[in-house]
Amino acid sequence: MTEQTSAAPIPAGRAFVDRPTPITAASVRQQPSGMRHGRYLPFGTVDLPDRTWPDKVITKAPRWLSTDLRDGNQALIDPMSPARKRKMFDLLVSMGYKEIEVGFPSSGATDHAFVRSLIEEGAIPEDVTISVLTQAREELIEKTVESLVGAPRATVHLYNATAPLFRRVVFRNDMAATKAIATDGTRLVMEYAEKLLGEDTVFGYQYSPEIFVDTELDFALEVCEAVMDVWQPGEGREIILNLPATIERATPNVQADQFEWLSRNLSRREFVCLSVHPHNDRGTAVASAELAYMAGADRIEGCLFGQGERTGNVDLVTLGMNLFSQGVDPQIDFSDIDEVRRTAEYCNQMEVHPRHPYAGDLVYTSFSGSHQDAIKKGFDALEADAKAAGVPVAEHTWGVPYLPIDPKDVGRTYEAVIRVNSQSGKGGVAYVLKNDHKLDLPRRMQIEFSRIIQAKTDAEGGEVTPAEIWRVFEDEYLPTTDNPWGRITLSGSRTLTTEDGRDALIAGAVVDGVPVTLTGVGNGPVSAFADALGRIDVDVRVLDYSEHALSEGGDAQAAAYVECAVDGKVLWGVGIDANTVLASLKAMISAVNRAQRG
Repeated sequence: MTEQTSAAPIPAGRAFVDRPTPITAASVRQQPSGMRHGRYLPFGTVDLPDRTWPDKVITKAPRWLSTDLRDGNQALIDPMSPARKRKMFDLLVSMGYKEIEVGFPSSGATDHAFVRSLIEEGAIPEDVTISVLTQAREELIEKTVESLVGAPRATVHLYNATAPLFRRVVFRNDMAATKAIATDGTRLVMEYAEKLLGEDTVFGYQYSPEIFVDTELDFALEVCEAVMDVWQPGEGREIILNLPATIERATPNVQADQFEWLSRNLSRREFVCLSVHPHNDRGTAVASAELAYMAGADRIEGCLFGQGERTGNVDLVTLGMNLFSQGVDPQIDFSDIDEVRRTAEYCNQMEVHPRHPYAGDLVYTSFSGSHQDAIKKGFDALEADAKAAGVPVAEHTWGVPYLPIDPKDVGRTYEAVIRVNSQSGKGGVAYVLKNDHKLDLPRRMQIEFSRIIQAKTDAEGGEVTPAEIWRVFEDEYLPTTDNPWGRITLSGSRTLTTEDGRDALIAGAVVDGVPVTLTGVGNGPVSAFADALGRIDVDVRVLDYSEHALSEGGDAQAAAYVECAVDGKVLWGVGIDANTVLASLKAMISAVNRAQRG
């Protein structure tokens, strides 16, 4: 028997001398970095002691403007083709954006032709306003307004740089000349709109004092007032004043002070739409947009997933979903966020990061066991709470650890929470196959095929077209009469039920050029076919399986995707057939042939 002892109590006030020395703030000393930080001046503040925005709560969505087709597109290494531009425009419309900046028509024939195509093809819904950007030069303004002839609703967006660094270094203008550029440009926009646009076009005007955040506040106000004196906003005649953080340099609270100050001091404020256009140079564009909205902004301009120059524009997806997560309707539809992401990746030819808020492949996935345990308990509690409240789980107030929203609300499945690990880099390829060929690849197969495409681009360089992607896919998974690779081909099959209720399968096949009959037994056709292949010394085990119809109707074909371990090698196979059983067996053959193809 072991003797039990206990430590003697420590008298009050006695030090814990037998324990390590505790860490204190004084003992943690950061060392100088050696970087030349003294070259940079701190950003100033706004004298606004009675600011009100910190106490505001966002309870409704702002007006949104997407500038994916202008600010986002001009930042791409390879700007969008007309087809990709149209795909992006259609996506934005389908999501619910009512104001869309569609281009810079005076910059070249491509943008001008795209604007004209939207108008002439009747692609713009009656309740959608398109916007086009122009600099303040007469020949550019004329070309810009001319591009809008016949548009149902259109806004011309004129800008000029007002910040002191740009006045001094780039344009060498004083304040008076800078203001004159803005007012003269506004007058020219009005003249050409009167001359070129008919009464059927609902016409609007937007002005931006560029690099507003670096412009002296009183001068920014002076320029905006001078522009309004020309435009004469009033009842039924709005003006949009857009205040861009062309380069984000201030902390979000300072930009909020700037907006509240200007919003307070503008005349004719009730006829002004005050718009915020943040960039993400400091990584705080979302916060800047939200605080500016709290401080008086009416509209937010940005791009899906933060596309744009340098570090990008503010991210409209994050902003909208932030509202959604707080119980506020963003008035934009993100219910199929993966389709939004795939389309954006296809159009921009740029990937969305797997850790991107709300839309990244990994954002609803927890790898930590403690996290997964908490999530499981959260789902159990949610189900119990919903049952007690007498409502479906989908209608009950959300509350699950580590999941800020229900993944199903954006089109994700709960399997992604526990099974998806890494999904980056395949959105564009998956989009092409789904959009052009109706093939909706499982996520792990997307990873596998994207690596095959990546190997092709690494070897050959340049862009891989949708037609080339399909040729590679056929060659990898679907042998054709023109390319009949593979040891085994399948001609047909039938199944019988054994006395013990199992499936017996008889399949006609050609193996190494010799017609054979394959037979096997299992708990279903797939299991039985794996048994049949085992009898010809092909070791195949099915790990995952999915299928879907490629079309509707009695003659619809099905696509089957099977993940197999073939002789220890894990890879996918694809089968397409009007008969779903044959499609799944062909998918197994595809995987087996790929494994043995080398």
